[in-house]
Amino acid sequence: MEQRILGRTGLRVSRLALGGLFVSSVGTDLDGAREAVRRAVDLGVNYVDTAPGYRDSEAVLGRILPDIDTPLILSTKLGGRPQPFDPRNRDALRASVEESLTLLRRDYIDMLMIHEPDRPGQYDWWTSWHPLAGPVLEVMLELKEQGIVGHLGLGGTTAYELAHIIRSGHFDVVLTAFNYSLLWREAEHEVLPAAGAQGMGVVVGSPLQQGALARCFRDQVEDPGVHWLSPARRNQLRELYALVDETGIPLPEMALRFVIANDAVDTVLMGARSAAEVEQNVAAVDKGPLPAELLSRLDRIAAAVPFRPFEEPFGIGGALHAGSNYRGPGPA
Repeated sequence: MEQRILGRTGLRVSRLALGGLFVSSVGTDLDGAREAVRRAVDLGVNYVDTAPGYRDSEAVLGRILPDIDTPLILSTKLGGRPQPFDPRNRDALRASVEESLTLLRRDYIDMLMIHEPDRPGQYDWWTSWHPLAGPVLEVMLELKEQGIVGHLGLGGTTAYELAHIIRSGHFDVVLTAFNYSLLWREAEHEVLPAAGAQGMGVVVGSPLQQGALARCFRDQVEDPGVHWLSPARRNQLRELYALVDETGIPLPEMALRFVIANDAVDTVLMGARSAAEVEQNVAAVDKGPLPAELLSRLDRIAAAVPFRPFEEPFGIGGALHAGSNYRGPGPA
């Protein structure tokens, strides 16, 4: 598999990487996880991302990775552990890293990321936003100086707050999720340019947009009961599905090959939960980027809805699966 240099880290990472969420108990059992990880490595994947927030992912990977001889690059995160979680408690942050090392059965973490550094309503990391400051940054820099952590990163999900944190210059890698895929592209405006200006490595998560691009939701698009789906998005999905029919390229393959066509992206995470899903994703990426003519057509389709419609749920994949049973946002 093709490899890329991950920004200023100098690490060579496979174009397709493995996200750890679905090889946890969220997606499979230990045997299924072992088969998925081993198959990914056999097919050339050399980068695995996990987090304390991915249920038992660190523990599962800690049982699998020591039996794999191929050198692997591993990233994990700070956030959500221990409970109750205090993102400004230095001792708790260090203890969380030590627990990650124990669970992963490692004495070194290639990349340590802050999980959701851009959502203070979830984790209130920063004592100052201008300039950026907080105990988490102090702890991470200490861990890097001590040789426990190789590189510092961000794992975020916003399109503009995350760019501000990127511009602080403290971080080597950004993992951006839910904002760069076939139809949801807001990371193009600030996140990707800001990361490029800093020489950061770029990892894209959720290329299938939380399942919204895992298949064609034709029935839901035509169902008047799915009243939360904006007319513009509904028409856009019709156009996308028509393109899938015309080209014969399965939607998940199209989504993966779109992301790797962007030279600003170093690697893309797959959420595979089985060896079969790994094989499908690797086969798609091995076909290379989508051709320029198809990318142009996708650009035109994406431009019809350049920003997320007001009532569109953040987790649109789950909402599409629910269809008319989805009942809209919570309290205003």
